[in-house]
Amino acid sequence: MSDPDFNLPWLLASGPPTQLPDPDAAMSEPNGLLAAGGALTPPWLRHAYAHGIFPWFSEGEPILWWSPDPRCVLHPERLRHTRSLMQSIRNRGYSTTMNRDFAGVMRACAAPRANASGTWITEQMQNAYLQLHQLGEALSVETWHSGTLVGGLYGVKVGRLFCGESMFATSRDASKVALAWLADSAQTIGISLIDCQLPNNHLLSLGCEALSRKAFLGIIPALVTATPSQTTK
Repeated sequence: MSDPDFNLPWLLASGPPTQLPDPDAAMSEPNGLLAAGGALTPPWLRHAYAHGIFPWFSEGEPILWWSPDPRCVLHPERLRHTRSLMQSIRNRGYSTTMNRDFAGVMRACAAPRANASGTWITEQMQNAYLQLHQLGEALSVETWHSGTLVGGLYGVKVGRLFCGESMFATSRDASKVALAWLADSAQTIGISLIDCQLPNNHLLSLGCEALSRKAFLGIIPALVTATPSQTTK
């Protein structure tokens, strides 16, 4: 069901990313749907993430832009290092890297999952984020076991805000190990806040919190304009 009085804006791919509407204009149902169309070029993605907006759509759909309310965020220092996670870090023989195999992480995140049909990480999306990665604006964290990629995550870094896009695991806790590495390394990398987009029980159990869209939009300007040498809390 959609907002009855909401007319979804259609954005021209040939136009500037400033066509993206104010996130406060997003629909309440489906939660956060803001606009359709536009492009997945670096300027569009850069502008979207800096304004609390992200693309999310399935194969065969137009590009859809979202800014949900509430928003799930993680302060890196508040990640819960549970006993089982610490045991996995210490005892499972994992090693962790950053930006060693960005494309591999994206492909693994796009792979079919038992509880879902299809993927929103289409070839178009993969190409777009690979381009951002080549520009140094998207990063991946990889978890390895005996030389095999068994988990990881990827996302976009804007200033001191890391916008997480997806994560995967083919071995126990491998994605959590990648997230723990990101959180523990956040200060060194220049990250003050991790945007996890939509809240769910799993993320909340790890120490994430749900912020209203208004609160989230209120804090991101300082984060996206911060330089790596600045600390923003």
